[in-house]
Amino acid sequence: MSQPSTGPLSGLKVVDMTRVVAGPLCGQILGDLGADVIKIEKPGEGDDSRRVAPPWFREPGEGSTGDSTYFLAVNRNKRSLAVDFARPEGQEVIRRLASQSDILIENYRTGTLGRYGLGYADLRAVNPRLIYCSITGFGQTGPYSGRSGYDYLVQGMGGLMAVTGIPDDQPGAGPMRIGVPVADTLAGMNAAIALTAALEARHRTGEGQHIDISLFDSAVASLLNTSSSWLNAGAVLGRTGNDHPSAAPYGVFAASDGHVIVATFNDREFERLAKALGHPEWLDDTRFRRNSDRVRNRVALKDAVSAVICRKTRAEWIDILNKETISAGPINDMSDLEQDEHAVARKLFVTLESQDGPVRTVASPYRLSATPPDYRLPPPHVGEHTDEILDELGYAAEQRGALRACDVL
Repeated sequence: MSQPSTGPLSGLKVVDMTRVVAGPLCGQILGDLGADVIKIEKPGEGDDSRRVAPPWFREPGEGSTGDSTYFLAVNRNKRSLAVDFARPEGQEVIRRLASQSDILIENYRTGTLGRYGLGYADLRAVNPRLIYCSITGFGQTGPYSGRSGYDYLVQGMGGLMAVTGIPDDQPGAGPMRIGVPVADTLAGMNAAIALTAALEARHRTGEGQHIDISLFDSAVASLLNTSSSWLNAGAVLGRTGNDHPSAAPYGVFAASDGHVIVATFNDREFERLAKALGHPEWLDDTRFRRNSDRVRNRVALKDAVSAVICRKTRAEWIDILNKETISAGPINDMSDLEQDEHAVARKLFVTLESQDGPVRTVASPYRLSATPPDYRLPPPHVGEHTDEILDELGYAAEQRGALRACDVL
């Protein structure tokens, strides 16, 4: 058993029937916040993301399918139960577990678990208090509901790639995906938010409910200024590369030894920038007087700012601009972040000890003063906690042996 949880969701039991990113991230968030998260995996195989590699944390070998570094990112603070729910005996294990749990998360294609008697209606019959969260590519309803939906596809269909990439009039033009699985991440976070809201509703009503989260909805909901500009002004923001569609100067500039991001979002910040760069006369230039003027004259302004930024080093400009309360900073890769003084001070990297050595992960971003997240368990091996969990459910040793004998476990 792991150390007792201290987070705000301590005492809650979560059945995590998810794979890859969105669902496992939701489960990890709940686990970080104190819930007992039981990850359901296929015996001998486990979560598909265990094999999304290289790079490997633990390479495949005799008796092991290995574990990718991808898998480690979203599966801490969970116990693994390996059970084949395609078999009636496995379905009974899931039903018994659901009858004693608060939350079930699943991300199978719409309708899949219902075919095994494990849909929301089926499990509500054994536990009316159960909150059942389905995470899919396109949701439980609508003409696309039966489709599979991975992050890359949804980034395109959900509008994110229409505003990410180089504009058509510049070299290298074209749409581009965001380099991390952002649709998956948003869906996982949205699922966790919805689940905590449903828990509060259950406090009042005593009843659980079904939550329908989709990557598609999450991507479209994230468009914010892009969607509002079209819906309310008929304006297409389009791809602007590293420039902001509605603010200037706001982008990447070449210093003498690298790149620096300068972000001015209003007229006050531009006034400070113009003075810091030694060009107060820009404030009287009709092309640059207001933000809307600067956006219309973006190219001329970018050229003027670039001509100054290139004269000093990145570090010099970051120091100068931040002292003048102008938003500026470097473009960090992971080796930079690992050593960044602010990341270190915020304790952004957490090490967990596992059977295979230390596992390093990024800390939870949820900073609660009284009940902070805790880090109790490293990402598990497939079925690592099967006997422990089944014992808690009342399965005697001989019953577990019988289930193993017929390949249910």
